[in-house]
Amino acid sequence: MKRTSYLMLSIFVLLSSCVMLPAADAPAADESTTEALAADTPADTPAAVPSDDDLESASESEASVTVPSKPPGNSPANAEADAASDAATDTSASTGGAARVNQEMIIANEGSSSEWPTHGLDFAETRHSKLTQITPENVGDLGLAWSHELNSRRGVEATPIVVDGIIYTTASWSVVHALDARTGEELWVYDPEVPRDYAFKGCCDVVNRGVAVHEGKVFVGTYDGYLVALDAVTGEIEWKVDTITDRFYSYTITGAPRIYNGKVMIGNGGAEYGVRGYITAYDASSGDEVWRWFSVPGNPDEPFEDPSQEMAAATWDPAGEWWKAGGGGTMWDSMAYDPDLNLMYVGTGNGSPWNRNVRSPAGGDNLFLASLVALDPDTGEYVCHYQETPGDSWDYTSTQHIILADLEIDGEMRQVMLHAPKNGFFYVIDRTDCSFISAEKFVEVNWAEGYDDAGRPIEVESARSRTEPWETIPSAYGAHNWHPMSFNPATGLVYIPAQGVPIALQHDEEWSFNEHLPGRAHSNLGWNLGYLLNTIAPEATPFGNLLAWDPVTQKEVWRMEHLSPWNGGTLTTAGGLVFQGTADGRFAAYDAATGVQVWETPVGSGVVAAPATYEIDGEQYLSISVGWGGVYGILQRATERTGPGRMYTFKLDGDAEMPEMIMNDRTELLQGVEYDPADVAEGGALYVSNCLFCHGVPGVNNGGNVVNLGYSDSSVISNAAAIVLSGAFVEQGMPSFEDKLTEEEINKIVAFIQGTADAVAQQ
Repeated sequence: MKRTSYLMLSIFVLLSSCVMLPAADAPAADESTTEALAADTPADTPAAVPSDDDLESASESEASVTVPSKPPGNSPANAEADAASDAATDTSASTGGAARVNQEMIIANEGSSSEWPTHGLDFAETRHSKLTQITPENVGDLGLAWSHELNSRRGVEATPIVVDGIIYTTASWSVVHALDARTGEELWVYDPEVPRDYAFKGCCDVVNRGVAVHEGKVFVGTYDGYLVALDAVTGEIEWKVDTITDRFYSYTITGAPRIYNGKVMIGNGGAEYGVRGYITAYDASSGDEVWRWFSVPGNPDEPFEDPSQEMAAATWDPAGEWWKAGGGGTMWDSMAYDPDLNLMYVGTGNGSPWNRNVRSPAGGDNLFLASLVALDPDTGEYVCHYQETPGDSWDYTSTQHIILADLEIDGEMRQVMLHAPKNGFFYVIDRTDCSFISAEKFVEVNWAEGYDDAGRPIEVESARSRTEPWETIPSAYGAHNWHPMSFNPATGLVYIPAQGVPIALQHDEEWSFNEHLPGRAHSNLGWNLGYLLNTIAPEATPFGNLLAWDPVTQKEVWRMEHLSPWNGGTLTTAGGLVFQGTADGRFAAYDAATGVQVWETPVGSGVVAAPATYEIDGEQYLSISVGWGGVYGILQRATERTGPGRMYTFKLDGDAEMPEMIMNDRTELLQGVEYDPADVAEGGALYVSNCLFCHGVPGVNNGGNVVNLGYSDSSVISNAAAIVLSGAFVEQGMPSFEDKLTEEEINKIVAFIQGTADAVAQQ
């Protein structure tokens, strides 16, 4: 009990240090009591609040497609919108529209960047547009062209695909939107109707990072693990496949598919839950599986799928029986492709469980965790790899954005991968053979002193302690997470959304796979970390910045400090600009060479996605999806503007009216709920294992995109047992805890919620 009490105190200190001061926004709007109660509904998973979706569901179908009907009447506004829509449709029909998107088209688009046909703009994933109409001199004339609501109050992480005047993008719950890129008019919506009780099977919000387009089809991976091909004109399903090998395990899809050589590539998430990582290629025409490659080996007593698995198995300790907890290594985001070498590159994830001491007790590199891996896109055959964090023990995924570039290094042109993963080092790796070139710290790092000439980290011994807690820097949130970076060949700089969020780890001798152990983060919901969190109070300070990094000299050139961690991805242009959205609800532009801010505009909430730019009828447009969320955004916020999710599109001299900003109205701490003070400590341990990473520490702040229960209405918390056990809000993403908690345990959780809120009120 003493350990549990100290654990809760330490987490309280940690999250208190992460609280950001509210922005100086307008006063919060009042809502009716009914609306407030609905919004305060507890959601002990990354789940939607009741107002998340307005989309109608078809209970007897697997998914629904909505094609908006035209408004009644023949007003000039309607006629203008209809004309624009018809023009876009006619253009698409006459030129082939999405039907002309293929490998050759994407390569040809590199010369002009007039469209945004693939996730990172080009196969190298540079996110560097050659458009030059918008410059530091005229960027101040940017104005809103249009905005479109995405019907979501959860995280929106997608980069839009833009082809022939049509935008294809996604919102939370894997919902796909097709929009007229000139006007923002909705053309169709595809809702895969992900079961809301699936939400707890993902660590980091019900997000999706976008679609792929190829030869007339739009491809989306759904949160519940399906890959769906849609008709680009109608949004109707062409084919649908289940990517999950075994539905006993908690796999998800949150990443955007990529298409190389006519094959759709998609990976899965789930390493916190005890799964085995893999990536699969499907035929884009038929949906037939072409190949699958696993990032970690399976049971060594069974035949290996390919020689790379046998090689990897030699780097694991079988005494840990890693295969029973999956091993991890999920490939949930980054990919890039070199058509000249015909090689695709993928970043692999963390170990499962996180702690190598329990996963592989005798040590070992644990291939292919935390690695950059080159594969043959036609066969899935392993070609080479570079492991950035051997024997990962800190959730140091290498799933962050990969950029391909050709750089002159020491007088020689090198074909390289540029990578800034969670572990805090910036890597330059030869992409022809995966050999090490250089690695340097781009933020503060304490787990390793640096890298030797062979490309091995020089580790600090205490970082793997079995007896003492360790504040690992960077933490599991990463020095750079999934938010895309960009590379400008004119400046030679990479623009990184860098950050720090403090966490301390301590080896958990009592960990057991899939066992509910109070005091272990979300262990009652399937998390398997092998660590206790924050048994000491972390000392680091949270931060977020936009960092301009020279990959040749491996040095910082400039930085722009932000209010908070968890800022959006970046875009850079030949016009000499860098664009980024921020956690405190701004969309801003910076001089790419100097870092001087040259423009900004407020948007409806914190921004986590990356922008895209494209050209229509001789005008350059900028589109950014806005919707606060993700693993940090569930708990924290840096602005009191709360959404809903919306796409904003800007152009020079745009004069559309900005939509109304909706303000957070949770301003009063919970009070008046009766509880037994003797239950607070035990309730705290249960809170950690069931609620912490969705609702945060009660009262520390008023929540991210999920309510902090310390700011709930007292009538909600007083009736927590009835709500939690009945599954009353399953359709909003909160599962029933009928088979997970008793009424007595929930009452103890309530004691912790009210007791902690009372303690905050006294400070």
